[in-house]
Amino acid sequence: MSLKVYNTLSRQKEDFEPLQAGMVSMYVCGPTVYDKAHVGHAMSSLVFDTIRRYLEYRGYKVKHVMNYTDVDDKIIVRALREEVEFIEVAQRYISEYGRHIDELNILHADVYPRATDEIGHIIEMVEDLIEKGYAYAAEGDVYFRVEKDDDYGKLSRRKLEDMQSGARIDVDERKENPMDFAVWKAAKEGEPAWGTPWGKGRPGWHIECSAMSLAHLGEQMDIHGGGNDLVFPHHENEIAQTESLTDKPFAKYWMHNGMLQLSGEKMSKSLGNLITIDDFLADHNADALRMIILNSQYRGPLTFNNEVIEQAERALERIHSAFRPANAGAAGLGDKAGELQEQVEAAKNSFVTAMDDDFNTPGALASIFDLVRNINQARDNGANEEEMAAAQGAIRELAGVLGLRLAAKDAADVDAKPFIDLLSQSEKELGKSETAADLSTAEAIDTLLVVRQELRAAKMWEQSDKVRDELAELGVVIEDSKDGATWRWK
Repeated sequence: MSLKVYNTLSRQKEDFEPLQAGMVSMYVCGPTVYDKAHVGHAMSSLVFDTIRRYLEYRGYKVKHVMNYTDVDDKIIVRALREEVEFIEVAQRYISEYGRHIDELNILHADVYPRATDEIGHIIEMVEDLIEKGYAYAAEGDVYFRVEKDDDYGKLSRRKLEDMQSGARIDVDERKENPMDFAVWKAAKEGEPAWGTPWGKGRPGWHIECSAMSLAHLGEQMDIHGGGNDLVFPHHENEIAQTESLTDKPFAKYWMHNGMLQLSGEKMSKSLGNLITIDDFLADHNADALRMIILNSQYRGPLTFNNEVIEQAERALERIHSAFRPANAGAAGLGDKAGELQEQVEAAKNSFVTAMDDDFNTPGALASIFDLVRNINQARDNGANEEEMAAAQGAIRELAGVLGLRLAAKDAADVDAKPFIDLLSQSEKELGKSETAADLSTAEAIDTLLVVRQELRAAKMWEQSDKVRDELAELGVVIEDSKDGATWRWK
């Protein structure tokens, strides 16, 4: 089966055939940097990170460009309020988003262009649009003539006459058509401005992305991505102005992720219903946010609430369960050892089949969970460490394609004192002297398991249950088997 990708332009899944064999060019619209980023912003970055990772897994070399809009009305308003330069505001939040990229295990793009770095190119584009008759100057502003673009509306499937009759916009008599959009805005007092033949001003939002993609990927690209709230007007206008200049199809595949929703509403700063990335990461592992997104088809809306977060964290626990060590005294699987390797190959094949179907991450996760179940069954049947190693490696490989770190908590990073205190209390119950205070966290937990077994042997059930329960509160799960007890982090 070949890779199929849903194209917003055609409204159907298409065979993925890049413009250049073995190479993929991908431009993803990044954030407008005027405030702290929220988990809705993270969704788009995580979706296209997963797409990129899978393309690379399938052998493609990907050139990935993600822009920052660093001059915009909202940035300017914030800068004026804070009485600082607009670029200072932009740089603050660009740096912060760069930190989030690392925290969320998102692969770095090859290029992170900024609108202000492309001003010369933007001005040239506007001049060319005017010269070709696609744009016109009006008192320092420059507007794109939508009526001159015969297929305007092809991405959003909107007809210009319907847009005109339903338009709720202020009447601007300088415009030839109410739907004409600005590619350049005349300078206003207190705002950044650059000189042009038609007067000082700054670029419109849509022309910025056209300029940045043309500068770094050329006149045509394979994938143009972003949230589905960008289909109209942003991406529609990008197509109009860019294809009017180049007379070539701008992007071969237009891909859009759905929106993250709280209480049935799109998450946004204007609605005040957002959770910042910092807020989320203060309480949850980065893998949990990625798991929330992987559990859903990327094109649809995604509900975000505590229940969804808990489901994601439980799913991560299931995957981590595959990495528990073999049971004490495991004798091995004998002549059934080959079955686990067959299950590894089946999981890899079903993973690829799912992802080849328009990056079906829920299906890909199902393949991983099947293998997790197989590993855990093999452990229960006596598999030793060597027999489980290849299957566990396959889970890390496939989970890595989805961007999951699966980093286990390291006992060396956990304060040993609460465990040593619990150990001292438990030993007193047995009439033992206090344990050494210089034990590591892992050593203290290992000793607690021994003490708990001694409490159970002495039929001190309440005290042994207390050890189990207090370890659970400290994030440690005890698992009993016929061969003894083991422990793991939650």
